[in-house]
Order: sequence, then structure tokens, then C-alpha cells
Amino acid sequence: MALLRSRLFLWLVLALPGASMIWRWWATPELYGYGHIIGDSGDWAAWLLMVTLAVTPIRLLLRRSPVTQWLMRRRRDLGVASFGYAAFHTVVYLWRKADPAIIWDEVSTPYILAGWAALALFLPLAITSNDASMRRFKRSWKRLHRLVYPAAVLVFVHWASSAFDPTTAYINIAILAVIEIVRVAIQWRQRRTLRA
Repeated sequence: MALLRSRLFLWLVLALPGASMIWRWWATPELYGYGHIIGDSGDWAAWLLMVTLAVTPIRLLLRRSPVTQWLMRRRRDLGVASFGYAAFHTVVYLWRKADPAIIWDEVSTPYILAGWAALALFLPLAITSNDASMRRFKRSWKRLHRLVYPAAVLVFVHWASSAFDPTTAYINIAILAVIEIVRVAIQWRQRRTLRA
């Protein structure tokens, strides 16, 4: 039972979709090609980002729930996993394009630019998602990690602009908007209560 609650087990579970993608791409490239792996890796990056962002409103609504406590302890792991899938998504893209000149030419494309900008914002967040960085940066750590919000906007701009059928992206954007509206509303109400 302790193993099921461990960080190692969580990371094994989080790695399973990526391992499945790599296996399917290698074993059946005619059925599971570049379009599939680039789409699936991007989807997992966005979904894990949404779960990470949902932790705060869940904590505000269900402070004493065991699920909330677990999510609070593992939020940084989920965020780093989101970055991992985003990095994997980027590596697949770079491997496919292969030519630096093509990659450079595509940087000016709005959805590609949004993707690179999101990755650039996520990089310092992933690097500092550890206890040592929290101790070192203290209050600045929280300010730094607020970059997750503009990064999330860029992720969903990239997703909606690049998808062949953006319906799924729009649905997830709506879910993210609800998550953020709930978070802001609860925090505003709590601040108002404290002032009263």
C-alpha cells in the first residue's frame, strides 16, 4: 500500500502514456505516425497542466479532503510531468523537421511562436519545482511560479491554433476558464471576508 502512495509509483503512472506513444510510434509507424504522437504528447501536456491548475480551487473548496491533501503534496510532480510531455512534444517536432532552417522559418508562425514562448516560461518553473529552490527563493518562488498562468494561456493558444479540429481544444479552454473563474471568485470572497 505504501508503494501505491509513493512518488515513484506516481511517476511510473505518469510515464505510461509517453511509453505507450513511443512504443506505438516505433512498432506501428504506419498506423501511429507523426500526427498521432505530436497530438497525443501535446494533449497530455495540456491535460496535466489543467490538473495542476485545478489543485488551488480544489484546495479552496475541499480543504480537508484526503484527495485535496494528496493533490497538494503532488502538485509539483504533476506540473513537472506536464513540462516533460511538452518537452517530449517539442523533441518530436524537432526530430520531424530535422532542418534548422525549416525550424527557424516556422518560428514566426503564430501558433509555433506561442508554443516556444510557453515552453520558455515553463522551463524555469520546472527547474525550480523542488524543495531546495523553494527554500532558496522563499517568497520570490511563489511570484516566479505565477508565470504558469500566462504560460497556460500560450499553451491553449498554441493548441487551438494548431489543431486540425480545434473543438477539443476549445472544450478544454472552457474547462480551464471555469477552473480559473472559480479560483478567482473564491479567493476574492475570502479576502472580502477577512476585511469585514
